Amino acid sequence: MHKGIFIGILILLVAVSCHSSPSEEGSVGELREAINTRLDKVEGDFAVAFRSMGAEPVTLLINEKETFHAASTMKTPVMIALYKQVAAGNIALDDSVKIVNEFKSIVDGSPYSMDLSVDSQEGLYGKIGQYSTYRELNFQMIMMSSNLATNILIDKLDAKKVTEAMRSLGAKDIEVLRGVEDLKAYEQGLSNTTTAYDLMLIMEAIAGGKAVSEEASLAMFEVLKAQHFNEIIPGQLPKNVTVAHKTGSITGVRHDSGIVELPDGRRYVLVLLSKNLKVPSEGIEAMADVSRMLYEYIKGKER
Repeated sequence: MHKGIFIGILILLVAVSCHSSPSEEGSVGELREAINTRLDKVEGDFAVAFRSMGAEPVTLLINEKETFHAASTMKTPVMIALYKQVAAGNIALDDSVKIVNEFKSIVDGSPYSMDLSVDSQEGLYGKIGQYSTYRELNFQMIMMSSNLATNILIDKLDAKKVTEAMRSLGAKDIEVLRGVEDLKAYEQGLSNTTTAYDLMLIMEAIAGGKAVSEEASLAMFEVLKAQHFNEIIPGQLPKNVTVAHKTGSITGVRHDSGIVELPDGRRYVLVLLSKNLKVPSEGIEAMADVSRMLYEYIKGKER
């Protein structure tokens, strides 16, 4: 090879080497390893589903198809089903709805009532026999995770239609079978279940304006922003970061699923699920750490 050509090629190779950055795959791989290392310090099982919004989305998935008890994360599907019925003209958000505390088990139709001591929203219990609206019940279901509001809405909307609404969004595994505290169903293993991947798809639909409609998606985003329980995804994020999300918890289970919006307008979807937690507070802390790690990763990327 001619000496001049050889030197030219050498200079070109050096230039490419100096200006190339680590591959996106390598960067995400390192992040995944760091997340796994953090979660491995806690006794329990976890799933993570993360995807940035935009023309070139970054995705990070860990145990994304593993099944978890949905706990209160199933309330986001109920909200979507509500807005779908509104869009179809079957109901209006400001229609009156009677507040009741008697529901039917999916096992045999026998009646059961909600226990105030295990609900996170006690205000509605003082209004039993009175009337509210779909809009207010939805707000209480999401913001305060009211189980009573949830059961009233599921009774009106039909759990099967809630699951059907999720299938229309591409969520193939999430199952909304029943309302909350149906003990007969629980004893027979009939519980609402989800995967991190499906919750990611659902939150993506809301973030992208594709859950029912752009207008409905924006309205749902605003309701999710009002979330009262903020220990996990927003737990270690700056106050100027917006998080529209829905949590969930039962024994040994702590979940969070939502949309994170940076001050510059960039968004990403994050789902953090856990089960078999020996010490729930440790699980919460670990997932909050993971949320911070993903935020810092996105913040550090060029827009």
